Amino acid sequence: MKPTNGIKFTDVPQVNLERSEENEYKDQMKKKKKKYKDYQPNYFLSIPITNKEITKGIKILQNAVIQQDKRLAKAMTGDGSFHVTLLVMQLNDDEVNIGIDALLELKPFIEEILQGKHLTLPFQGVDTFGNQVGFVKLAEGEHMNPLLEIAEVAKRTFQEKGILAGESRSFKPHLTFMKLYKVPWLRKMGVKKIDPKFYEKFISHRFGDEMLHRIDLCSMLKKKQSNGYYHCESSIVIGQRPIGIQDLINEALQRERMVLKSKVKQIKELLLQPETQAKIRRELFEGRSINNSNQENDVDFNATLT
Repeated sequence: MKPTNGIKFTDVPQVNLERSEENEYKDQMKKKKKKYKDYQPNYFLSIPITNKEITKGIKILQNAVIQQDKRLAKAMTGDGSFHVTLLVMQLNDDEVNIGIDALLELKPFIEEILQGKHLTLPFQGVDTFGNQVGFVKLAEGEHMNPLLEIAEVAKRTFQEKGILAGESRSFKPHLTFMKLYKVPWLRKMGVKKIDPKFYEKFISHRFGDEMLHRIDLCSMLKKKQSNGYYHCESSIVIGQRPIGIQDLINEALQRERMVLKSKVKQIKELLLQPETQAKIRRELFEGRSINNSNQENDVDFNATLT
């Protein structure tokens, strides 16, 4: 290429540029794969089961299983923990507040999906995952589409915040009542699977309906509450169901948290401004100068006393 106005232009090596972009893409994919390889969910979105008819029915089911094999009592889910998992995720300590923000942002999306209607979840029948996890099934019906849509928008909302969320398998809403794999010593005693005969009388049993009114962000690892339910970081209330004192407290706390987070964010942004940092440094420097001057004056004053 001929020089123009004394300036030499060099052709960009297009092949090298493409290779560089390709390598960068491969590096990003490797990092992403490693990130997901280390993916260990420790938080989840929970739809709590509050209908006493359902919890009573599940306890009857659990007792029926235990009567056939008392060793399985340790594998049963506590009645205070009954829930439907909407989404699992991994959060470190610094990301919990980001998860709370994502949950709060989720509420208007859910209300838009429901269009002011109640979402009722009917539970009927029993099944297992690989004969290791026993669960009460969510019956098929028109409620499935909005629930699946809510699960999908929840996954998207959390992932857009940079949170590792979701599972490789497709979402299958269920209500767990026992986990055999949680009690590994049972395998040594010969109990390797949940025998279908243990729950055969409940194959078509109707347990009752649960109306979606609340979604909680819960920890899998933190100590459970005194009622047996999971440690809850935050909640959103859905629909027009009459709410209790605790719900009102949660709503008020969330509003306060949002105001506080907004103020903290403003302070952080202010501290990052160059002029603010320069002012802080200047005042610190002036403070040191004044202190040094005072110390010198003290020395002179003491000298005059002697």
